[in-house]
Amino acid sequence: MKKSDARRSKFLGAVAGWLVLVAPLAAAGQAQEKVISEEKEVPPYALPDLLVTARGMKVTTADEWLTLRRPEIFDLFSRQVYGRVPRGNVKTEFIPGPSEPAALCGKAVRKEIIVRSTNGSLENSMTLLLYLPADAKGPAPVFLGLNFEGNHTICSDPGIAVTHSWVPTNVQSCVPDHSATSLSRGAGAPNWPVERILERGYGLATIYYGDIDPDFDDGFKNGIHPLFYAKDQTKPAADEWGSIAAWAWGLSRAMDYLQTDPGVDSKKVIVLGHSRLGKTALWAGATDPRFAIVISNNSGCGGAALSKRIFGETVGIINERFPHWFCGNFKQYSRNEQALPIDQHMLLALIAPRPVYVASAEQDGWADPRGEYLSAYHAGSVYKLFGKSILNSESMPPLNQPLIHQDIGYHIRAGSHALSRYDWEQYMNFADCHFRQRR
Repeated sequence: MKKSDARRSKFLGAVAGWLVLVAPLAAAGQAQEKVISEEKEVPPYALPDLLVTARGMKVTTADEWLTLRRPEIFDLFSRQVYGRVPRGNVKTEFIPGPSEPAALCGKAVRKEIIVRSTNGSLENSMTLLLYLPADAKGPAPVFLGLNFEGNHTICSDPGIAVTHSWVPTNVQSCVPDHSATSLSRGAGAPNWPVERILERGYGLATIYYGDIDPDFDDGFKNGIHPLFYAKDQTKPAADEWGSIAAWAWGLSRAMDYLQTDPGVDSKKVIVLGHSRLGKTALWAGATDPRFAIVISNNSGCGGAALSKRIFGETVGIINERFPHWFCGNFKQYSRNEQALPIDQHMLLALIAPRPVYVASAEQDGWADPRGEYLSAYHAGSVYKLFGKSILNSESMPPLNQPLIHQDIGYHIRAGSHALSRYDWEQYMNFADCHFRQRR
């Protein structure tokens, strides 16, 4: 057997394993949908042209992209996929919490900041945890990302406050009845190599995503959404934001704070996310140009993977399992991906000319690694308008051979759906490449 055939066999075996895991979930939905797990089953599809406007004009310059084509695409994603943020009289303030100038045995400055949003009597608060290298000679570049189970789970540091927000019940992480306890402290540490990040000269900022909007279908009664409702409104309109857009909004409020902190180089903030929070990071990067670099880790359907390939998780499956993630209008494309006027390569293109990095895992067939790569590849036509370096081949790189020294970065690593130490090393290498001139 050829090496390439062996790798393909291993990949398809991993996909089959994923299907075993997700089959019970699919069966619990309203209807079953055939899941494509082999490349030969991918149907013919045509991607919307990035560089042709709705009126048929060919875009040939960066200025034409920014003034003509980008606004069209951004509006489609806003109204058809993630949902637009409503106008509202919401005010946000930053309340300093506990701080420690010699955390982690003197390696870090640790801060907690309460980001409180209010509209009349309505209130929502999220806690921003910030680590900065204690030996920094000046403002530090910072990675910003949301976490899945609470700030206290990313590190065993006993000084981190335990979240009071709703969290998914997880017996292994000592989380009973949707309430976090100190017993879950450090449970997510393998995904967040805090001390290594600090050693490399970067800060780390994170927020528990459930502080912004709890990750279950509650009819948008909790979280940030009610603060933006108009009079007598009880849920978002069909073109208004779902949870992913709300989580992205929270990342931008964190960025508001980071711009005020003298220990942070606010021109070098990298937004990062894994899985559903990778989808969130990409949308945050598209909506907020203050993020210097945008990183997607295993973000799959609704993130970096092309929807029209309908490989692994599809629009129909994701809308059934997680009806609160996207806006109401997105449901019209369930089992109807070919009707989408956009696809995810266009989402990546919205980030141009800023550097973007997409990462996949060999055994993560549900997220369609090839679809993630192709999305990054096809976004290159826009990056070229800005004179940026792109992915030059439609063929994926070999395992564990990251493409870092360019403006669109990519790697596929061995292993499964996770945010690993290996991934972090590549992201820091990528940031080093782009910040070296200014560091």
